[in-house]
Amino acid sequence: MSDVKNMFDLTGKKAIVVGGAGDLGRSVSAALCEAGAGVVIIARGEKGEQYAAFLRDRGFDADCVAADLSERAQVDQSFYSAVERLDGSVDILVNAAGLQRRHRCEEFPMSDWEMVLEVNLTALWRYCQLAGRRMIPRRSGKIINIASMLSYFGGYTVPAYAASKGGVAQLTKALSNEWAGKGLNINAIAPGYMDTKMNKNIVSDPRRNSEILQRIPAQRWGKGDDLKGVVVFLAGPGSNYINGAIIPVDGGYLGR
Repeated sequence: MSDVKNMFDLTGKKAIVVGGAGDLGRSVSAALCEAGAGVVIIARGEKGEQYAAFLRDRGFDADCVAADLSERAQVDQSFYSAVERLDGSVDILVNAAGLQRRHRCEEFPMSDWEMVLEVNLTALWRYCQLAGRRMIPRRSGKIINIASMLSYFGGYTVPAYAASKGGVAQLTKALSNEWAGKGLNINAIAPGYMDTKMNKNIVSDPRRNSEILQRIPAQRWGKGDDLKGVVVFLAGPGSNYINGAIIPVDGGYLGR
């Protein structure tokens, strides 16, 4: 019989968090550290190193690798560098990076379409592939992708984002179909309406804010810390028989 306490213990595990210094990624990185894992954040610019330093100041094992996810060569190199800093192995991969562009569909620029798909879906796919190659020989590994409410419905003025997040959900299932029998767990979290910089225009719009809150049974916007529990669950042994799942963390939004 398994000890329930150990099902949420990540002591000694090695994790890579792509986008681990973003609004939601910070909570993901902190949760894994707090559960005992060593974490390497992959992030663009200086904010990744700043947040890794913050975590180290709290006594956690955290490091950072800088990368622009729109550049495929940097995606590959950042993964190899992160694994090197984790002493050559990775147990947990979380894909939490993402960007959004808003235009009416008939006016959506191809350059923005290509950027969103490259960062939100193609880079995510490549990190999954590279991690899978490391995990499959050991028959062990946890991959957690960050999907979205737009994995379920289409939204407005965000066709590229909706397409990319629909793709994240389907890719998660496709990877599970091939890799679950090889000892890996591949799942996704679909955050609901979260109070982040990406949603600042909606949060500050009284009409849209009211419309959204009226549909959320929890009667509030989500926060990054609302993801901590499910991240640790999916990263640990408590989720060993969960595969290909898209788990909403939405305050009950989808239930309405």
